Amino acid sequence: MSDAYAPHAGIAAPLTIHEEDLSVRIDALPASAGLWRFIVLLALGGFFELYDLFQTGYISGGLVAEGIFHIGPQGVFGVSDQAAFASATFLGLFIGASLLSPYADRFGRRLTFMFALAWYGLFSLCLAFQQQAEWIIFLRFLVGMGLGIELVTIDTYLAEWTPAGLRTKAFAFSFFIQFLSVPTVALMSWWLVPQTILGLTGWRYVVIAGAVASLIIWVVRKKLPESPRWLIQQRRYREARQVMLEMEKRCGITAAAEFPQRDEDQGGAPAKAKVGTFRDIWAAPYGSRTLMLSVMNFFQAIGFFGFGNWLPALLAGRGTTITHSLLYAFFITLAYPLGSLLCSRYADKMENKWQIVLSCLVTVIFGSLFAVQNNPLLLILCGFLVTWSNAWLTYSYHSYQSEVFPTFIRARAVGFCYSFSRLSTVFSSIIIGLLLQHTGVTGVIIFIVISLLIVMGVIAIFGPKTRGLDLEDI
Repeated sequence: MSDAYAPHAGIAAPLTIHEEDLSVRIDALPASAGLWRFIVLLALGGFFELYDLFQTGYISGGLVAEGIFHIGPQGVFGVSDQAAFASATFLGLFIGASLLSPYADRFGRRLTFMFALAWYGLFSLCLAFQQQAEWIIFLRFLVGMGLGIELVTIDTYLAEWTPAGLRTKAFAFSFFIQFLSVPTVALMSWWLVPQTILGLTGWRYVVIAGAVASLIIWVVRKKLPESPRWLIQQRRYREARQVMLEMEKRCGITAAAEFPQRDEDQGGAPAKAKVGTFRDIWAAPYGSRTLMLSVMNFFQAIGFFGFGNWLPALLAGRGTTITHSLLYAFFITLAYPLGSLLCSRYADKMENKWQIVLSCLVTVIFGSLFAVQNNPLLLILCGFLVTWSNAWLTYSYHSYQSEVFPTFIRARAVGFCYSFSRLSTVFSSIIIGLLLQHTGVTGVIIFIVISLLIVMGVIAIFGPKTRGLDLEDI
């Protein structure tokens, strides 16, 4: 341990660290290469969640072509197997986010994060070698549980390590990395799904690639530091000092000062670890925020996943072939990483609540135009702009919902609110499938537009301001 953290001669080292003192240290971290490398390491975990979520729409055609999935009432549950596949994914995500994410508050961000990543990789590998729709849908449910824990943990992890002035920008850049997965899975699906290689159909290689890569990244990232904010909540002060010092060194700060010792640190019984409960997320002032974000998540997911997961089908509904729809989808999904990268330039210049509102408005406008286009170039242009606004919406609300709760309930509260986006998609996947069948693309777009208008109203009226404020002060 550095001398800066060693006790002076004849003086006992301070036993505690106060949250406000730690916040000052975190907010003083420079936007150095070391900090951005840490953000990239976290973002790589989210890369595989989005890779997996977006492969839902892209590999379903291959499952149908192989005769494993069936369309319409011939499916396993009397509905299209593609809809059941998507619904199983989001049911698993709902359980992971709502019931399992509190373990990140109990066992820490790092341990929970690494567990979820390994869970995803192992069950995805199992799924890739199944021959029956029932087993594929069941394993998809298990994969979804791991992914549900993972992204909640990434959000809390990132919010707790990022300086207040860089928080939203860090989320935007993180989602630039994560969203690189979307054109990746679109391009791989366009290339692989129509093929059979070494006796395996192409959709299996799309799944295997994500699973194997996630397990490789799991090994690379074992040395991620724990969140010092969480360590303080657990009264693990020595570890909090150590990880803070290591991060300061990583960011180029070589002469770190000792944390100040407060008068109330002297004597007395040691404080107990602060553990949140489900009741705490409904206590004032957090109850109204929990309700607001639950409603927001329920309806934003309809807009985001309704367009993203069903993009190839929506393009096919405009008259394109399967091959062309996958190729068009690749160009459209380039807007996910490019949009996040562009937005990272000004992400901290505006309140997150207004970024959520404006991004929904852009989706409403260009989503409506998408519904009436037949020209391939205009389809791609409108789809690109909708995708860009979805990327804008994503980093804005992920940053926002991780800001408005304190550390001791952050993962639990974010997981509970975020789980409503998963729950809504369980049902909206089936609804969109029926709308596409009976009303065409226009009916789907209307459904998406109404959902996003609800999001705009809820956030604009009830959302608190968070820009530039410390996490514990919001």
